[in-house]
Amino acid sequence: MAKDQFEVVVIGGGAAGVAAARRLRDAGLDALLVEARDRLGGRAWTKEVAGFALDLGCGWLHSADVNPWREIAERRGLAVDRTPPPWSRPQAQTGFSKAEQSAFIETLMRFRNRADAAGEDGPDRPAAALLLKSDERWRPMLDAISTFYSGAELDRVSVQDLARYEDTGVNWRLASGYGALVAVYGAGLPTRLGCPVERIDRRGRRLRLETPDGPIVADAAIVTLPSDVIAAKPSLFLPALPDKTEAAAGLPLGLADKLFLSLAEPEQFEKDSRCFGRTDRAGTAAYHLRPFGRPMIESYFGGALAAELEKGGEQSFFECAAEELVGLFGADFRRRIKPLAYHGWAADPFARGSYSYALPGKADCRAALAAPVDNRLFFAGEACSREDFSTAHGAYRTGMAAAEQAIAALRGAKAAAQTRGANVSTIE
Repeated sequence: MAKDQFEVVVIGGGAAGVAAARRLRDAGLDALLVEARDRLGGRAWTKEVAGFALDLGCGWLHSADVNPWREIAERRGLAVDRTPPPWSRPQAQTGFSKAEQSAFIETLMRFRNRADAAGEDGPDRPAAALLLKSDERWRPMLDAISTFYSGAELDRVSVQDLARYEDTGVNWRLASGYGALVAVYGAGLPTRLGCPVERIDRRGRRLRLETPDGPIVADAAIVTLPSDVIAAKPSLFLPALPDKTEAAAGLPLGLADKLFLSLAEPEQFEKDSRCFGRTDRAGTAAYHLRPFGRPMIESYFGGALAAELEKGGEQSFFECAAEELVGLFGADFRRRIKPLAYHGWAADPFARGSYSYALPGKADCRAALAAPVDNRLFFAGEACSREDFSTAHGAYRTGMAAAEQAIAALRGAKAAAQTRGANVSTIE
């Protein structure tokens, strides 16, 4: 019979949950990591296809110079690819001249500077409110770029939240896969896979976690579920925690889906180059050509476009990509591409999206979501991070912070119990 009582249970085996569980184990606590999927990693997922490690979730080590996952990878002897990202170089496409590319980048930088200033000094509002008449030529592209980094168009994104995001501008990758690194980091931890937590009952002296495999009892729990999962299930907590449900609803998960395509005759393109499907509409994809020099295309679809295409599954994504790439490189290009791998994150019941953004007026929901409850229920995940949201390193840091809170609470409770026992002995 499986053990069903622990000091701490970590709910969710993504980057935050794995980090929290490892810290708890290192502190000597009796902890269990439970994950609804049959694998660790959560929204960090590396899939082996055609001999290549493909990241269907997060793939870039953002702020890589200070990213703890980069440090973990290096300690494990994994090669970190420091090739400059494709968005830092001229685009590989016709119909988008170098002069136009420069004009767009300048417009984007001016917009981001305005957003930073407005987020610090003014009231919160949609990021789209900062667009000027002079930005109109590039408005579709500004929205498209927003769907890639926020998962949503500018009219849905909080200016304050956008301004709080911190980024060193250093972006590297792992040829062996970001998701694979997260999963390996969780290897060896006490883990129960295929075990979704359906309810957290707080009514007793100890927490009671209801699962399909039976109840699990713990002194404390760390919840690392995606914000959309928490928002969609108010019954997760008993008694209910409406403040948590409301905070999670203010931090919906944007959508950033990937479709990998095999590419015949890849030598036409410089490795690690990029192009956009269109420059005149927000609903377009970005194409990373020959990532790591591989004979393939890594296609990115975000926001409303990705949500619409998910209705038709992988074939809809392929048809969209084929149409755009044929428009760029000619009718013969379609025969050169075939779908390799795809995952729809909105349709994933254990994710319900890719990564969080704050709705206008909801930037402070991140702190509300992260706040502990009763000093025995703790929260982590990228949506709980004020400055590193939407990243695996943000998830890691919040997981470590929640673990430290749980460790302090349990040690404090144990010390208090020992003091009470000593006092009783003295009286007797």
